[in-house]
Amino acid sequence: MRKLAGKKILLGITGGIAAYKSAILCRQLKQLEADVRVIMTAAATRFITPLTLQALSGHPVHCDLFEAESDHGMGHIELARWADQIIIAPASANTIAKLAHGQAEDLLTTTVLASDKPLFVAPAMNSLMWQHLATQANIQLLISRGVKILGPAEGEQACGEQGPGRMLEAEQIAEQLRQQLDKGLLAGKNIVITAGPTWEAIDPVRGLTNHSSGKMGYELASAMLDAGANITLISGPTALLPPAGVNCIDITSAQEMADVAMANITSCDIFIGVAAVADYRPVSTSKQKIKKDAESLTIELVRNPDILAMVAAADKAPFTVGFAAETQSLTANAQKKLSAKGINLIAANSVSGENSAFNSDSNELVLIDRDGISHLSRCSKSLLAQKLTKEIARRYYETYPAKDS
Repeated sequence: MRKLAGKKILLGITGGIAAYKSAILCRQLKQLEADVRVIMTAAATRFITPLTLQALSGHPVHCDLFEAESDHGMGHIELARWADQIIIAPASANTIAKLAHGQAEDLLTTTVLASDKPLFVAPAMNSLMWQHLATQANIQLLISRGVKILGPAEGEQACGEQGPGRMLEAEQIAEQLRQQLDKGLLAGKNIVITAGPTWEAIDPVRGLTNHSSGKMGYELASAMLDAGANITLISGPTALLPPAGVNCIDITSAQEMADVAMANITSCDIFIGVAAVADYRPVSTSKQKIKKDAESLTIELVRNPDILAMVAAADKAPFTVGFAAETQSLTANAQKKLSAKGINLIAANSVSGENSAFNSDSNELVLIDRDGISHLSRCSKSLLAQKLTKEIARRYYETYPAKDS
């Protein structure tokens, strides 16, 4: 495992029961040979003592915006200049709101506002607080500014509820920080990713679509951007903001997605079809809203283009990765799809039952290629995207060893 030797990491801790994990995280980072300094909010000190973090980090813990020991009373400037990376874990809903709106009323938020270093945020809160529209809007705002959101995980919470909101384990957070050293894994590679659903119009107000949120494709675009790739994201209708630095092309229908995809593969190294593309579309679209004058209505459908098969069959085809969303016989159906479309790798996920990938913040994947089957266990889609990026990169360079830079 690559170390974090010499890396200066500023650990921010906010108020919440998950603050106990911050002590473990501090120790993990120290074991990876990072230099760790800690800022605690007043609320954080109600859950874990500064003395504990001082013992683990080997440095005094900073809690006061107006520390007398800091030069000229500007400790936030000193800490912002010192750090290579800032990680806030746990990050409460309150602190996330402050960060999103540029508020600087304590040492932690003031230091973040005075810093231009990479910022990582590990949310921890009640599941309803996490799912609240205000929190999700704040998270999207931070993502649009390049902030990396780590988690949250799903499971039982201290309040007794089940759902998303648990802070990732310390080992997971430390690993994600360490993975930042792997930037450049796909340096200079041109990658096209499709994401989200498609919409096949029946009339001006109705259409055929599906439950895809686009989250997995957007997270994968972000992870591959972090790995140094040039990303073109072809997105169906979603409520998501594209990651900063990604070339996002919005489409509506499967035919539009196919046209844009084929226009962008000539210089493409890797093509990843994450989108849930409609298999069929109406033969014709009514120009006016269809009235319910009859007891029944028959709509004739025709097959849409098979984008993955088209890309894989193209001259000088890129390394092609597909996704399979299945409700039954997951592995068997994905294997058939891999063979039928002639692609290099397929990532299969279930879209039935409680663990459906659709509209979820977590997922798990079965990876299938001609060499066999492997699994990526359930975790946040953000972490899963990072793991999948490594898997795709490894297989790409094994397929095209001369392109390994």
